[in-house]
Amino acid sequence: MSGTTEPFDAVDVIRTKRDRGRLSDAQIDWVIDAYTRGAVAEEQMSALNMAILLNGMDRAEISRWTAAMIASGERMDFSGLSRPTADKHSTGGVGDKITLPLAPLVAVYGVAVPQLSGRGLGHTGGTLDKLESVPGWRAALTNEEMLAQLEDVGAVICQAGSGLAPADRKLYALRDVTGTVEAIPLIASSIMSKKIAEGTGSLVLDVKVGSGAFMKDLEQARELARTMVDLGTDAGVRTVALLTDMSTPLGLTAGNALEVRESVEVLAGGGPADVVELTVALAREMLGAAGVTGVDPAEALADGRAMDVWRRMIAAQGGDPDAALPVAAETETVLAPADGVVVALDALAVGVAAWRLGAGRARKEDPVQAGAGVVLHAKPGALVRAGEPLMTLHTDTPERFARAQEALDGAVVIAPDGSRPAGPLLIDRIAAG
Repeated sequence: MSGTTEPFDAVDVIRTKRDRGRLSDAQIDWVIDAYTRGAVAEEQMSALNMAILLNGMDRAEISRWTAAMIASGERMDFSGLSRPTADKHSTGGVGDKITLPLAPLVAVYGVAVPQLSGRGLGHTGGTLDKLESVPGWRAALTNEEMLAQLEDVGAVICQAGSGLAPADRKLYALRDVTGTVEAIPLIASSIMSKKIAEGTGSLVLDVKVGSGAFMKDLEQARELARTMVDLGTDAGVRTVALLTDMSTPLGLTAGNALEVRESVEVLAGGGPADVVELTVALAREMLGAAGVTGVDPAEALADGRAMDVWRRMIAAQGGDPDAALPVAAETETVLAPADGVVVALDALAVGVAAWRLGAGRARKEDPVQAGAGVVLHAKPGALVRAGEPLMTLHTDTPERFARAQEALDGAVVIAPDGSRPAGPLLIDRIAAG
């Protein structure tokens, strides 16, 4: 470091939070900026993150922390568009392909959807990985290309630029290796700094709860949702959150091309009931937040208007909406061990199996297989007979089957006929207040 004098001492900031004190606005602004430019060391930020995890932050502190992260980079501006903007963020799950049918569906009604998405890591799939299984489709767009596509097509799903909240990228990597990922103030500010910097006028959050979700516990998920709704509201973004069930995978597929195929079925007016239900519920929220009322988005799935926007959106990013999607070279079937009703199907186990088959990655630089994943033949509530297929595993590398099968050991619970099916998909709705 050069001889410049910093206005605060990192150790004092750490001690304040360690001793359960409130960080001042000036302390927060300084520590995020100083960490981003390297004046606060990694071990000091690690200690502060742990103090935040253990002692929490109040609403004003989290709001300021988020604002400081936004200020570390550029902000996008959609005010020049002729349409209002609405965005959706999901906290991630297994088989969560909802962005794919949702963005074009909302765009049907004159709302622009700038869906800046990421890649998958671990058992949750990334939206960009799914779309990259469409031949020719590209994730990287310039800001000019994105704005032009939003004005013309109304929906874009692309890679977030590196200029948005650079403090978050640095902090996220640090949280990952220091056991501080679970701190709700840090999760909420990480998600919301990027979404607010993205410049959307309204935001709908899909906060997942259950085995396949980041939040396994309902009360923790509710706290995260409330914190994020408050952050959005404080930043002037109309924000609402739905708590949705992720104890069982969404739809009947987990994997990249497999999920695109299922999304196209939904856009064609078919597809699994749970995917359609959640897509329509989130579309209603996004349209309402953007000021569009008195429409039923289910109609645009049924009559082909959403499919028309999907085809234009894919083509605008170099993809061929008519091209055949990649198919894995090898498959293996998992059979039902007994007669009865499927009462549980563990989302995490299915996600880990899809990951081990090659659909996901363990490190950021790993490649993914477009055709790998899991197709489900029976969901909770289904009646099955011993020896019938429960799921089919897909991969290009058959040596992966054994590890995927291990992940699925005990994942399906079959009970005698007449047992209860699963609970509701939509658990709760959290709005500003």
